[in-house]
Amino acid sequence: MNAPFIKLIETDQNWNDVAVEPENLGCLIEIGDWLRFSETLMNEWGLSKMIKPGYRALFYGENGTGKTLAAALLGKDAGLDVYRIDLSMVLSEYIGETEKQLAGIFDEAATKKSILFFDEAEALFGKRTDVKDAHDRYANQEISYLLQRIEDYPGVVILATNMKGNIDDAFIRRFQSVIHFRIPKVE
Repeated sequence: MNAPFIKLIETDQNWNDVAVEPENLGCLIEIGDWLRFSETLMNEWGLSKMIKPGYRALFYGENGTGKTLAAALLGKDAGLDVYRIDLSMVLSEYIGETEKQLAGIFDEAATKKSILFFDEAEALFGKRTDVKDAHDRYANQEISYLLQRIEDYPGVVILATNMKGNIDDAFIRRFQSVIHFRIPKVE
């Protein structure tokens, strides 16, 4: 993917380098299982008629707790590229430009079967507000557009944030996994 706001993330590390609690490791294994078996589930087992395509996850926790590393390892294990989207460069002050750039990202990633990783997701996936002016209405439309694109994306979308409380509840309801990455304890 060729855009200045998209970066391929890779790692030479492995799962032993991620300090996560057992319940979170189980959730990460579930995402890995989806990556390995989603084609079988959706096509051979016919679940595409009953469930939406793709997998959506939220990784939240303080900086340095392994959110980006976990996303890179999921991609590494599945043999898929993981693209980090720099939201500071995607956001535009011009009406419709942010959605246009996001549409390009989602469309290209879908053809490449890639994992999309939105770091600092609260910048774009924030809570909707009461409409007091045209700016509020436009911001709410942007969030509604993102809800639709994430829900329809056939691959894996991972949002990462330090501030889970700032993510719109409508996104939270659409995630199959919400994983809290805590600062590791000494043991």
